[in-house]
Amino acid sequence: MKILFACGGTGGHINPAIAVASYIRQRCPEAQILFAGSPKGMEAKLVTKAGFNFAPITIKGFQRKLNWHNVKYNVSSVFYLTTASARAHKIIADFGPDIVMGTGGYVSGPILRKAAKMGIKTVSHEQNAFPGVTTKLLSKYVDRILLAVPEARQYLSDRCQYAVVGNPVRESIIYADREQARKKLGVGEKVCILSFGGSQGAHRLNEAIAELMAWHVREGKVRHIHATGMYDVEDFPQMLKQLGVNHKDCPGLDIREYINDMDDCLAAADLVIGRAGALTLSELQAAGKGSILIPSPNVAANHQYHNAMVLANNNAAVVIEEKDLTGALLCQTVEKLISQPQKLKELGRNAQAMAIIDANQRIYQQIMELLRQ
Repeated sequence: MKILFACGGTGGHINPAIAVASYIRQRCPEAQILFAGSPKGMEAKLVTKAGFNFAPITIKGFQRKLNWHNVKYNVSSVFYLTTASARAHKIIADFGPDIVMGTGGYVSGPILRKAAKMGIKTVSHEQNAFPGVTTKLLSKYVDRILLAVPEARQYLSDRCQYAVVGNPVRESIIYADREQARKKLGVGEKVCILSFGGSQGAHRLNEAIAELMAWHVREGKVRHIHATGMYDVEDFPQMLKQLGVNHKDCPGLDIREYINDMDDCLAAADLVIGRAGALTLSELQAAGKGSILIPSPNVAANHQYHNAMVLANNNAAVVIEEKDLTGALLCQTVEKLISQPQKLKELGRNAQAMAIIDANQRIYQQIMELLRQ
């Protein structure tokens, strides 16, 4: 079996493809696997680090906000778009895949569309509740669309065949032990809050988290783990100082740039505060955690809001839109939840009831079914 993956742009597109490819490699060691993506994108590093072959194809998206910089950017995007079809044809013809799978990013478009025209089986995986432009366009061409949540179906072509398979989640998160994680992180009997805004961070969220820490740190009843992201890692301690808090004197505060042990942190947490990226929500569901979600408004089609509302509508999370976010509101919301532990546990149970923990297996079955056809 030969399978070509097309993905790029963000970890939310790349990591699901790597997870599926790794699962296939375990089940079918003889399978030949190739990834296609931008040589300058993060996919080039992540894919090769995972041990898979990589074929470069350069394609860029379009900037919708008009200014001189974006006009120049869009001109180069048009150029790369005109060459992408020929490059996609060469990659596919040289490798000769039995099936082509895309998991999002601009590179998925030309690769999957060219494969479909060449008569090769194609499948596209959509991580979000509100599908991206690429998925919407491809739903008219590919053999099957794989969805993380059923709510996404309403936005796709009536002609498309689809299956709900979830998002791949790391097994270390699914099977993490709460008591061991709390012991490892020194949580003890305290309420544990985990908060983060993504690898780059989120300034507005960090400001609100600083106010939250200043509110709860005086009582010393909370263990709070927070990732600032790369942009606020130096400024965040200053935010706390302006609120009268020196984090070095507060053992209950664990402030980091990134969270590299998310499996332990999620397992230990009683409450999670963060953005509403698709993979983050899938991990919250798998771990069975109640959460306060603050969707990023700076994403295509405001898709994080749609993601968050899927949980909110199932009483599995509380949503605060960034336009409404203040430190006072966040403190009020957290106080209400941690003062009602049964309510917090209910949110977690409802989130876990939505979890699809066998996404890799479901996706693998869909691929094999298409191959048999």
